[in-house]
Amino acid sequence: MAAFDLPPFASPLIDPADAVRRATDLAPFLRHLIERHPDVAEPFRNGDLSAASAALTSTLGPQDGVPEESKLRIDRARLALYAGLMDLSGAWDLAQVTATLSDFADHALDRAIAAAFAERYEIAPTGFTVIGLGKHGGRELNYSSDLDPIFLFDPNTHPNKGRDDPQEAAIRTGRRVIELLSARTVDGYVFRMDMRLRPSPEVTPVTLPVEGAISYYESSALAWEQAAFIRARVAAGDRALGDYFIATLRPFVWRKSLDFGQIENIAAMSRAIRDYYHKGQVFGGGFDVKRGRGGIRECEFFAQVHQLIHGGRDPALRVPDTREALAALSAAGKIEAQDAASLASAYTLLRTIEHRLQMVDDRQTHELPKDAAALDNVARLHGLTDGAALIALLEPVCAGVGVIYDTLTHEDTPRRERLAEAGAPLEEHVARIGFADSARVIRLVTHWRSGQLRAIRSAPARAAFENILPEILRAIAASPDPERALIRFDALIERLPTAINFFHLLDARPALLALVGRVLAHAPVLADALSQRAELLDGLIDARALDLPGTVGEIARELDGDATEYERLLDRVRERVGEHRFALGVQLIEGAHDPLDIAEGYARVAEAAIAVLVPAAMAEFAAAHGKVAGSDLVILALGRLGGGALTYASDLDLVFLFSGDHSAESDGRRPLGATQYFNKLSQRIVAALSVATAAGPLYEVDTRLRPNGTQGLLAVSIDSFARYQAESAWAWEHMALCRARPVFGPKDARAKLTQVIADTLAKPRDAAALAIEVAHMRRDIATHKPPKGALDAKLLPGGLVDVEFLTHYLQLSTGEGLFPGVERAIAAHVSAGRLDAGFAAAHAFMTRMLVVVRLVSPDCDEPPLATQGLVAARMACADWPALLDAFNAHRALVIAQWQRHLGARDFANLPPKETL
Repeated sequence: MAAFDLPPFASPLIDPADAVRRATDLAPFLRHLIERHPDVAEPFRNGDLSAASAALTSTLGPQDGVPEESKLRIDRARLALYAGLMDLSGAWDLAQVTATLSDFADHALDRAIAAAFAERYEIAPTGFTVIGLGKHGGRELNYSSDLDPIFLFDPNTHPNKGRDDPQEAAIRTGRRVIELLSARTVDGYVFRMDMRLRPSPEVTPVTLPVEGAISYYESSALAWEQAAFIRARVAAGDRALGDYFIATLRPFVWRKSLDFGQIENIAAMSRAIRDYYHKGQVFGGGFDVKRGRGGIRECEFFAQVHQLIHGGRDPALRVPDTREALAALSAAGKIEAQDAASLASAYTLLRTIEHRLQMVDDRQTHELPKDAAALDNVARLHGLTDGAALIALLEPVCAGVGVIYDTLTHEDTPRRERLAEAGAPLEEHVARIGFADSARVIRLVTHWRSGQLRAIRSAPARAAFENILPEILRAIAASPDPERALIRFDALIERLPTAINFFHLLDARPALLALVGRVLAHAPVLADALSQRAELLDGLIDARALDLPGTVGEIARELDGDATEYERLLDRVRERVGEHRFALGVQLIEGAHDPLDIAEGYARVAEAAIAVLVPAAMAEFAAAHGKVAGSDLVILALGRLGGGALTYASDLDLVFLFSGDHSAESDGRRPLGATQYFNKLSQRIVAALSVATAAGPLYEVDTRLRPNGTQGLLAVSIDSFARYQAESAWAWEHMALCRARPVFGPKDARAKLTQVIADTLAKPRDAAALAIEVAHMRRDIATHKPPKGALDAKLLPGGLVDVEFLTHYLQLSTGEGLFPGVERAIAAHVSAGRLDAGFAAAHAFMTRMLVVVRLVSPDCDEPPLATQGLVAARMACADWPALLDAFNAHRALVIAQWQRHLGARDFANLPPKETL
């Protein structure tokens, strides 16, 4: 059992002697303690807080000859006096007071468990743990709080005597712990114990088997029980057993998919409490600072609901302390900073006044006294002149909390009308909503209500659907292309396995409805993604939903999260990458950022996925095969990833290499030679990045740009790669290296590979022969891979392939501008006079076009009229004809630059191909 330590103290804000005087005059409970324990109080009168601390700590803990039952009560009384005077003197802030009281509760529980075991088994406690909930769990215990614990035991490790049943033995332990702490004796009590937060308290024993409790929470728990476990922690007893329980329940508390139905249940319960304690009241005496409007519970609940919404996706928000939770939510952009600051300040004041109320008579009370004299008494204990001053202090604070809390519960939202069932009323309702083709809408609504769709088959799903259906139809009718949006919404709910949370989310976040309407109208790619995973909308509910993703390192930390198993990590990365790609697509639809910035965001997300999954795959592989000493894996990105700009559905062009001696062998229980080792490891990595799991697919990985293409080894040594590039590679392979960039591997191995690439690209070349090679390659692509449609900014003449081929030709023929980012390479050659200035603008325009069109019209045909306006806007063009004019003008400029350096773009009279 750890020693009990007191926190340090600051210089008192108030004279400690005055704190003793106010305690003596105004708080009968503290006056009684001062009389019984003068050695603790007297140093305060002298202003010697160090002496007071020494007097307390010198006596804390078990004492020979004193029954533990008595000693615990004496220790609690002395600590209560010390904490009260430290609080009143201002030497401790609220956090120090509540943490000290909570830590003493842990300490007392451990001592009670030890005593219970010593009495019956005469061994150290094992197999019995205490889970602290509520304010105890958050280390925010009140001055006179009850404890709300759950007692758990392990039948395999909890001792039992003779023929005792393990369950009965554990129940006996639990009952004895309760008795040791809560029974009133001549020395008082230690803590009141409220055991009603355990599962089904009306029928279950006081101590539960750990696996039975886990089963209950995973299958039968109510909404409020999920919220209660936000502040759950192991408080005492067998810590390993408690840690196992908390870790196992983490998915129950922090759910990866939001359940706004559950959250609304909690909100309804909170509203009922507010109504009971506040409705019809005038702020003043009798006001409940905990449960009334704008009180402590509303501060806590505001934080907890946002934690439930966002904590499954962001482990940094899983903090039990209310003020720390508010700060974390603000820092993560989930709530407004001003709201967080206001609630934290209010919470501090209200909890402090709550302590003043409880200091008076050591009662678990939260109500301001109705009697004017008693209210004056509490005010003066706090250092105010009278009760009126206390009311004046609290009233604006509670009003401010109430206003913030109202934004959460939407109390002023009018009751929503339901869509008529059938016949003329339904026809009139649909017509009022604004659809031109009411008959089609009615046919679809009838189909949705038929019970044939599995997503809307259960009674709760139907209820949630009917509740939001009129708003869904309004959002679709108001979308830029209602007909297409309606068709895509129908396809979406046809394919969804379940939709109840989707409907609850739209109900709870009405602003998402309009956004969903625009996505369905404009972006078939996003609509398809949404039909596979409706929870993709979860990522769009907070203030930073339209922000670009952070650095690769920041994204990687988010993707990694707290997943400890390899398979779970594969799922988590797929879930989070899907959310990022979906969010970036929505940002494109919404015009939140330049498409070039969004392309870079897609690339950072992909690189972060590599940064997380590759080490995990390596660790799994090493568990069986060990490692190859002196060798490291390096991954080279080519193509769009190498250039740092992807589209929504880009493949990853990767080459796998390794450093060190190719003839070495791994040191695991199943050793492999280095070449075989890194080839098998590379296969494992490709699978980690591409194979669909329960969470869906991730990326298509293209490894055909490796040495010797599909006929070559998947992974070769860096030395072999260097020889191949120097002796055997074709011109197109050197062109591919122009956008090569190491994206994984240790610094020294990356540097070696980067030097190999630089040496290869700087090699002197016959510009005329290279020009012929480039033209032949472009003609072959045009023959075997023609443009997909009229808007194929990549493959049309004068498109991105022409831009990139010409740029790579200039890089290789001059040895200059050797940057993997095409825009930098172009800038270098524009600066040298080899390319017209408009070439850079053409590249930027074509890249934007590729990113936008791949999202809204994957077949590269002209999109519907409504979407044409969106594409034009994202391309900074006045309208669709202006966009087409600009597109053609940029392509013409690229073709002119091609002809300047590489000859006729029709490839009709190419001379025979020469090798470099």
